[in-house]
Amino acid sequence: MREYLEVLLTRVGYRVSLAGNEKTAIETLGGSGVDVVISDMKLGQGSGLNVLKAARALAAPPEVVLITAFGTPAAAVEAMRAGAYDYICKPFDNEELKLLVQKALEKRGLREENRQLRRSLSGGRGGLWVGESQAMKAVWGLVEKVAPSRTTVLITGESGTGKELVARALHLRSTRAGAPFLPVNCAALNEGVLESELFGHVKGAFTGAQTDRSGILVSAGEGTVFLDEIGEVPLATQVKLLRVLQERRVKPVGSSTEVPFQARVVAATNKRLEAEVKAGRFREDLLYRLNVITVDLPPLRERQGDISLLARHFLAKMREELGRPNLEFSAEAVQVLERYVFPGNVRQLQNIVERAATLADSDTLGPDTLPSALRGEREPEPQVVGEVTLPVGFSLERHLDDAERRYLVAALQRSEGVKTRAAELLGLSFRSFRYRLAKHGLSEREDGGEPAGG
Repeated sequence: MREYLEVLLTRVGYRVSLAGNEKTAIETLGGSGVDVVISDMKLGQGSGLNVLKAARALAAPPEVVLITAFGTPAAAVEAMRAGAYDYICKPFDNEELKLLVQKALEKRGLREENRQLRRSLSGGRGGLWVGESQAMKAVWGLVEKVAPSRTTVLITGESGTGKELVARALHLRSTRAGAPFLPVNCAALNEGVLESELFGHVKGAFTGAQTDRSGILVSAGEGTVFLDEIGEVPLATQVKLLRVLQERRVKPVGSSTEVPFQARVVAATNKRLEAEVKAGRFREDLLYRLNVITVDLPPLRERQGDISLLARHFLAKMREELGRPNLEFSAEAVQVLERYVFPGNVRQLQNIVERAATLADSDTLGPDTLPSALRGEREPEPQVVGEVTLPVGFSLERHLDDAERRYLVAALQRSEGVKTRAAELLGLSFRSFRYRLAKHGLSEREDGGEPAGG
């Protein structure tokens, strides 16, 4: 079995070390940087649980996956209580094991990232909060007050303002800092996958569910679960999420048993949820449950005085990354940056600095290293042929709806009814595309034709 697993995991790019018994395994752990341990529960006279305990005692403990032929609930509970990432029963599916290893590595990576961020915060703000504007000082003061509590927090702000950064700061400034910080992008997952990711599932709950899996809310332990883009959660899932947050218990997909969880929940959105409630796309009771405390992040255009400080902070990071210690912005380049409104906020500024530093031919970054849009140069606008007329009874909303519908139909026809491809053609997320189909009554047909009776 050891040799088989070595071949299986080496073929997908992992470096694998082997140990034939408990003693050798523990010695190997102490002498090398192991990221994931896969161990049988029964090791001759030894036990996989002893290997697990030795792994958990390390300064930077690896994740541990235990293999058992017995698969009893008692064995699983014992392994999870001792700190195992997960367990798998013999006989197991190769793809299932490889996915388990991948997920374990992702969790360990997040934990190491948390540890590094914690170190950067230990002496103060540590670069996480660059700027002296009153708006950001107010945000930081609120984070400091809220972080130690168990209170659910809703973070609002435009895209690129740093909502996940605030969520991580809340986690790292709390007593939960030693536990996992697990983010979930709610907009990237369809309804079924999102529920399985959050609540877990039992074996046989759906095709491909070959073993019981804990959801993120349970897996986070006493850590923090960050629900990014909470405004994109489907209404049916919102109902379940509301109950979960009220009861502090989850019911895995396909199970009739509820499981308690201890994690703190932090959510974020770039939408105005009050408007979403009025439009019937977000539950009012869930909004009240989420925004016990709201941290509202200001856009960068409202903290102009922080732009030069942020730009120099990002450039300092690029100097280290590129090995070019003399990189500096010219005074003219700083003035160009300070005049720009940055619709993409801090993330856009960071990308601009990274681009300028990477492409710079000299150590002085002048205005010419910045995108033309920042320098006030515009692409030639297309020529307008004829005047726009506004006939009596004209409705802009109806006109835009008609245009949107035509584009949806055209995309469906070009993609031969493949909705994911049609969404890509229009530059939409699948969830947004599906919403627009339903809005125009096109969801009943796969080919984009008129719905029945239309």
